Amino acid sequence: MPPPSSSLSNSSSSNLTDSSPTTTADASTTSTSSHTDMWQQFLWIPFLISLSKELSSARAQSTILLPSESGTESTRLPSCPAADPKLNFRPVIGILSHPGDGASGRLNNASNASYIAASYVKFVEAAGARVIPLIYNEPPDVLYNKLNLVHGVLFTGGWAKSGRYFEVVDGIFKKILEKNDAGDHFPLLAICLGFELLTMIISKDNNILESFKATDQASTLEFAKAINIEGTVFQRFPPDLLRKLTTDCLIMQNHQYGISPERFQENTDLCNFFKILTTSADSDNKVYVSTVQALNYPVTAFQWHPEKNAFEWGLSMIPHSEDAVQVTQYIANFFVSEARKSLNRPPTRKVLDNLIYNYSPTYCGRAGKGYDEVYIFDSHNHSSL
Repeated sequence: MPPPSSSLSNSSSSNLTDSSPTTTADASTTSTSSHTDMWQQFLWIPFLISLSKELSSARAQSTILLPSESGTESTRLPSCPAADPKLNFRPVIGILSHPGDGASGRLNNASNASYIAASYVKFVEAAGARVIPLIYNEPPDVLYNKLNLVHGVLFTGGWAKSGRYFEVVDGIFKKILEKNDAGDHFPLLAICLGFELLTMIISKDNNILESFKATDQASTLEFAKAINIEGTVFQRFPPDLLRKLTTDCLIMQNHQYGISPERFQENTDLCNFFKILTTSADSDNKVYVSTVQALNYPVTAFQWHPEKNAFEWGLSMIPHSEDAVQVTQYIANFFVSEARKSLNRPPTRKVLDNLIYNYSPTYCGRAGKGYDEVYIFDSHNHSSL
């Protein structure tokens, strides 16, 4: 259909240049053409109106309106329901310190020094909990009394697998089981070395671990076949992020020991206590168990580092993407949500006196490797009950 303006222009030009008389037939033809052009011009109007409405609708749909602007908000007053009385919304997590200073003696070479990497503290705090350090070489009565001030425990990464440290981990683990058996929901999260120590303790075999090449590597998770993630650490993950865990390198592995699924399945004690949630592969493509959860206790263990994605920068292969940071947050949220279920209600003053806020972290990230910050404890700065 030619534009109306083109027809009108051509008609005008013809009248100006044609000097011959206009016959009745010519006049009739000209009149008919003029009416047709005008009719065609009016046909555009409904189309333009319809197009205008569609554009207006598209703009409206792309605009995010606040509830007060949408016209659908009711006039009722805001609702602020009472908090669930069964939950504790001021949870405190006990984190066990590890021998040394976290920097091969460069920060503190005292023989009784121990440390907690600040990333573990931030990990817990980011999910809405506070931290009390469980200093591994404190007198046993002080250490175990601190368990009465917290609502869950975290075992960190590290290297110590024998001596006093092993004995303390074993003792705390038994106390955690006792608390749960007595009716208190008291969770434990074990990371890397913590995973390895629990494997040794539960299997009753200090030689059960195998060698793996998984130092400073980003990796994926492979979920166990037919696994039901309901009630596990992965339950709250959105489906898209669960899928990315299996395809994208969103987790940080940094260990030299672990346990294969085959050896795990051969040990009756391990199978009776834990179920395997995920496996992963090292640089030689050797498969190891990477996530387990207890069948009858709120105990979860990782042979990888969920805390590093958001809070450590010294190792080159730590993933820092938005998806990787979300992995950190979902796991921290799960752990602290479990701690909120604890029935423990310790005296406020004793909690305040023992919080990690009573200590100052030391920056050690200039070395370019290892931890960015650590809390160091020695005989001069131990907190007492």
